[in-house]
Amino acid sequence: MNKISVYALAALMAAAATAQQKIVVDGSTTVGPIAKAFAEYFMAANPDVNITVSESGSGNGAKSLVNQTCDVADMSRPMKDSEFKAAADKGIQPVAHVVALDGLPILVHPSNPVQELTVEQVRKIYLGEITNWSEVGGPDQKIVAISRDTNSGTYETFEEKVMDKQKIREDCEYVGSNGAIRQRVQSTPAAIGYAGLGFVDKTVKALKINGIYPSAETVQTGEYPVARPLFMYTNGYPKLGSPLYRFVTIHLGADGQEMVEEIGFVPVTSY
Repeated sequence: MNKISVYALAALMAAAATAQQKIVVDGSTTVGPIAKAFAEYFMAANPDVNITVSESGSGNGAKSLVNQTCDVADMSRPMKDSEFKAAADKGIQPVAHVVALDGLPILVHPSNPVQELTVEQVRKIYLGEITNWSEVGGPDQKIVAISRDTNSGTYETFEEKVMDKQKIREDCEYVGSNGAIRQRVQSTPAAIGYAGLGFVDKTVKALKINGIYPSAETVQTGEYPVARPLFMYTNGYPKLGSPLYRFVTIHLGADGQEMVEEIGFVPVTSY
């Protein structure tokens, strides 16, 4: 093979390598819309990079990062000590990137006259101590409690901040995504559920909790009592300038902030 052919082959191999750059994202259904918006934005500017986003829940995102089947684990809660240990046992070093802030609105059907509850009342509803809407100023209807699945970071935030880690009532319905919570509440007049701030629309009603309405402002100031950061985790801090680094730092720029706001979450920066 002559030198020209060698150089041509090397160029083709380099081009192929460039064309095959991939970033695999998996995890939280709450962070999913942010990751998808960031992926679309990034791939439009970098057509040589392919980004796939899956939404299997925060717990599964952590497992995927530990098992090296994803590059970015979306999580709507911090990693647990047990997950850090599992990572360390496999030589993985999880690094957290806080990409947005989020409130956890308590949702009811728009026809429900109840406007607000306390954290204690929500807890009692999910414990089964309050079972009828008439007990909290609503109609004489049995409350239908809807929750995220137990592998969800949203569930774990609710369990910690509302339930005080007490067991949810046995007849509670569990669904697999924030979108499914909204869909169940919007179709069920007696339902109550909870989801990320970005999932509130006109088809459901968010309640005041402890007298505070869930909004970007009340989450940012810390007034709304059920709030949390949203994370993207990587294995170690990405190499500066790499596609992975540029992807997980989109939220630090003005475009990233705008996308986070448009989706309905709270940016961690201000421009």
